[in-house]
Amino acid sequence: MAINVPPAVAVFCGASPGRASFRRSAMELGGSIANRGSRLIYGGAATGLMGAVADACLDAGGAVVGVIPRQLQRYEVAHARLTQLELVVSMHERKARMADLAQAFVALPGGFGTMDETFEVLTWLQLGIHTKPICFLNVEGYFDEIEGWVGRAASEGFVKSVFSDSLRFCESIEEVWHHFATFIPPAHIFSASGLEQGTAER
Repeated sequence: MAINVPPAVAVFCGASPGRASFRRSAMELGGSIANRGSRLIYGGAATGLMGAVADACLDAGGAVVGVIPRQLQRYEVAHARLTQLELVVSMHERKARMADLAQAFVALPGGFGTMDETFEVLTWLQLGIHTKPICFLNVEGYFDEIEGWVGRAASEGFVKSVFSDSLRFCESIEEVWHHFATFIPPAHIFSASGLEQGTAER
């Protein structure tokens, strides 16, 4: 395996397909994960961008682990040919399990669920629960408004710059891998005293 390539990458993305360019990017990312010798960790569905990234990784000879709550197994249509499918009880357990399995995270276009998953791991980075790189693959400017909001939150003092600067909005898959390879975890971690005194941004 190449140096500085995470052994496993979690991808957060929509269970709906969106526009054709989103699907192409999902397929390119899935194939790239396989070609880099990494393993794909994702939400376990066969539909939408979730299915596209998994299919592309599998078709390129990669390993894919899906994690899906039992109550969503029918709605999201669990993928039938994964390397491994884990059934969990809740969305909370799904996010925790994906975070445990992965060494890096990338978000593709998606909806509320995609944002929930991505900002959960961002919050965990902020709190020092993990020290793994996170980025958005900003296909056709899909996350431009999110990038603007992150900058605004930092400028208003709600997010420390050490954390907003750790997040990347990548325009290409090569930028994603570069971020993963060069990521340095934030030096500042909220102290217990800071949390007790209410000085930590949220």
